[in-house]
Amino acid sequence: MSSISTKQRFPILILLICCCSIYTAATNDTASPCRPDQASSLLQFKASFVGTTLPSWRAGSDCCHWQGVGCDMASGRVISLDISELNLKSNRLDPALFNLTSLRILSLASNYFWEAPLPASGFERLTDMIHLNFSNSGFSGQIPIGISRLKKLVTLDFSSNGDVLYFDEPSFQTVIANLSNLRELRLDGDQFEGQFPAKIFQLKIFEEIGYWHNRNSKELPSLKCELPSLKELIFLGIENSGLEVEKLALPCVGHLKQLTDLTLYQYDLSQSTLSWIGNLTSLERLEMSGRNLPMPVPHQIANLANLTSLMLRDGDYGQQQQVPSWISNFTKLTQLDISYAPFSGSIPSTIGNLSQLEYFTSLYCLLNGKIPHSLFALPRLEQFVASGNQFSGSLEDIPSPLTSSLSVIDLSENQLSGLIPKSFFQLTNLRSLDLYSNKLTGTVELSPVWRLKWLNFLRLSNNLISLVDDEDETFPSILNINTLILASCHLTKLPGALKHLGAISDLDLSSNQITGAIPSWIWKNHLNKLDLSHNKFTSLELSPSLVNMTTLTYLNLSFNRIQGSIPIPVTTVAEIVLDYSNNNFSSIIPNFGIYLENASYINFSNNKLSGHVPTSICKASKVVIMDLSGNNYSGSVPTCLTESVNLSVLKLRNNQFQGVLPENSREGCNLQSIDANGNQIEGKLPRSLSYCQELELLDVGNNQIVGSFPFWLGTLPNLRVLVLSGHFTRLQIIDLASNHFSENIHSEWFEHFESMMENISDKSEILRYYTNTSLKGSYQDTTFVTYKGGSLLFTKILRTFKMIDLSDNSFGGPIPKSLGKLVLLHGLNLSHNDFIGQIPSQLSSLAQLESLDLSWNRLSGEIPPELTSLTSLAWLNISYNNLTGRIPQGNQFVSFSNSSFEGNVNLCGKPLSKQCDTPGSTPPSASAPSDANSFWQDRLGALDEPQTFRPISPKKSDSKEEGIEIRILTYLEGPEQA
Repeated sequence: MSSISTKQRFPILILLICCCSIYTAATNDTASPCRPDQASSLLQFKASFVGTTLPSWRAGSDCCHWQGVGCDMASGRVISLDISELNLKSNRLDPALFNLTSLRILSLASNYFWEAPLPASGFERLTDMIHLNFSNSGFSGQIPIGISRLKKLVTLDFSSNGDVLYFDEPSFQTVIANLSNLRELRLDGDQFEGQFPAKIFQLKIFEEIGYWHNRNSKELPSLKCELPSLKELIFLGIENSGLEVEKLALPCVGHLKQLTDLTLYQYDLSQSTLSWIGNLTSLERLEMSGRNLPMPVPHQIANLANLTSLMLRDGDYGQQQQVPSWISNFTKLTQLDISYAPFSGSIPSTIGNLSQLEYFTSLYCLLNGKIPHSLFALPRLEQFVASGNQFSGSLEDIPSPLTSSLSVIDLSENQLSGLIPKSFFQLTNLRSLDLYSNKLTGTVELSPVWRLKWLNFLRLSNNLISLVDDEDETFPSILNINTLILASCHLTKLPGALKHLGAISDLDLSSNQITGAIPSWIWKNHLNKLDLSHNKFTSLELSPSLVNMTTLTYLNLSFNRIQGSIPIPVTTVAEIVLDYSNNNFSSIIPNFGIYLENASYINFSNNKLSGHVPTSICKASKVVIMDLSGNNYSGSVPTCLTESVNLSVLKLRNNQFQGVLPENSREGCNLQSIDANGNQIEGKLPRSLSYCQELELLDVGNNQIVGSFPFWLGTLPNLRVLVLSGHFTRLQIIDLASNHFSENIHSEWFEHFESMMENISDKSEILRYYTNTSLKGSYQDTTFVTYKGGSLLFTKILRTFKMIDLSDNSFGGPIPKSLGKLVLLHGLNLSHNDFIGQIPSQLSSLAQLESLDLSWNRLSGEIPPELTSLTSLAWLNISYNNLTGRIPQGNQFVSFSNSSFEGNVNLCGKPLSKQCDTPGSTPPSASAPSDANSFWQDRLGALDEPQTFRPISPKKSDSKEEGIEIRILTYLEGPEQA
């Protein structure tokens, strides 16, 4: 999409608005004041917006002088209303607007109407309308038939309202058919039904045409080169249409000699279909973008000597091309954008020939090498944005920084090294500097930074630099910096300039070594985001329980050493993210919930909070992720948490919660993860969890859950971890260890575990949870398991890892033969139960099995010799059963020690000391046993945890430390860790 604004594209509109502004500013004695009925309608219209808006619109004053309002001097009627780009918010288009029947110009562009439907009636009253602009306003639904009555309409713009605004009934052709004066039409980002109406090209002379998103038709009428209506065409935009190029007769566009602006977006283009493009010698602006950008770029573009703006964006990274050398011949070029396209190699040094270049953008290409000195020497260059490439080497000094036009430099996410040139901090026009995530080194003094009076964005994080702040520095009364991101910059104290940042909105000082107390003045800024995580703060100055931060949307104080009461922000924003985890907070005001009604993420984990959870937590009804784990909370689990239809992740592990889990989940439950491990919860699992159809993880280990096995959870289709039923086709980890389940396991149960039988489409994906909140990134689970006889912390759960652990229960009956169908299983632990009968020979089908523990049951009969075919088996324990006969020899079996078989008095043969009556043949040489923790330890980031593992004792115990202990340790991936 073009970066040129609508007003830049519509010179006629600018002229009209300027003319109308004469009325607004008129002081002629003959001018009539605003009519009372017009003012009343405007005030009613204003009342439909949320919050304090349009302060000049006051009852009793002349509405002709209100912001955005223009009047006819003779009648006092409102003829112009332009309130675009004012950040207005509403859930409806108030019908009072249609009382302004003399309106000629109406623009509500770039405001927020939250998918409000356009009124079915009302537009037909605005018969004098010549310009209507609802672009980027968020309206939804059918474009109303009343638009077709606006026969004086010259410009119509409904662009970029997305798929929610469309033509259906009435159709696009019906609405447009009578608009005979229309010269500018923009519908980019919208949808229309049916065939594109050829009649559109028979209207009066078009200067601008843009159309997008035809849902049904893939055909556009061929553009007839002789159509007089197109001879003066200066702008043609074809975007997101999905049209077939051969049906479009694009070569005809080559005859449009007056064309100055051409946009081709998301087209299946090739060099052959664009051979005509070199004929457009009047072309000043060319945008070709989309996944099918032809590579190499058509060389005919080199003929377009009048180009001032060239955008070659997006494309298939499988087709790489170096930056064409002919780009350096466009001496009139002011804007060059090659972002997200597969351009590789270095920027040619001849880029210095573009003496008029003002904007150079190359976001996320494949450019490498050193940035040429000639680029920074361009006399008119204002913005150089090249984030996400592979530039390397050191940065050179900028020549004449005091007179340079450079205002924006973004070289983030490259591989630049060396020192940051001092000339960067001498650029008098610098507004934004982003060097995030490179390999820059050295010490950077902050004093020159504070002297840049226009600087509003600075990000130096994730480098190897150290920042030094001069304690004696004097500052101007107010600095203009809006965003300051200095994470991982080896800061040891808060920069003194922070007290003077009156406009600061985003402040990130995370991952430094700042000590002491968080000063009270930091809460007095109008911050939107504050991240002080991963430092060494120990307290809050003045120990506030409430902090007045009305604009705050993100607060992260995690991973410090802060004591005392949790500071709760008093804010009026629509959504807020709060992370206080991993500190020493010991209290929170009881009514904290009333201040967090709009919180979407709350993390109090790993602090020293105790007592009952305050009931005011129920006021935080919009929360999506709630983490209270690792505290000393007691009492019952608040019922509102399991009743909420907004909550997706609930973490309660390692507290002292008692009683039963609430039986109040209801239809619409959105829970994806429930972790209540390590509490004192008792009773049966609540059957109401069957309403939580999105549930993927359920962990109630190390509690006192009783009763029969809850097969009723089988209606939940998405459970993957700690699933408690046998109807889960996507199951990958079952952990029911150390409970009191006491019944036979039916063979049919395992026949539903399809994800353990065959590979599915989510191979190698990591189990994590995404939300629709302002929280960037995702929530990722990790698992602490007993595997292959050791205790491992899996820091990520690959969806390809399959494991079943039913140990330390009272399951009885024979081991189901259907386990043999789970051919993707890597670990099976049935130890410490009451299984009887023989070991099923079908287990020999588990070719990927690495860990098998059947110890401490009542199994009998011989060990199936087929088990020797399990060449991946690295851990085996079948001790303390009633097995008999000879231990099979071959492959991995000859590598297992005596402890794998002990406690079976009637077993004989190696490695036991008891020999069998009939000596067996010499066993074949064993395959080298795989490293006990190698394969999945590498792939799942497994960490040995010997300090928490207890060897299996020869006696079954109710101790919570035995069997599997699964910890779902959750952490926040973002907002951006700079």
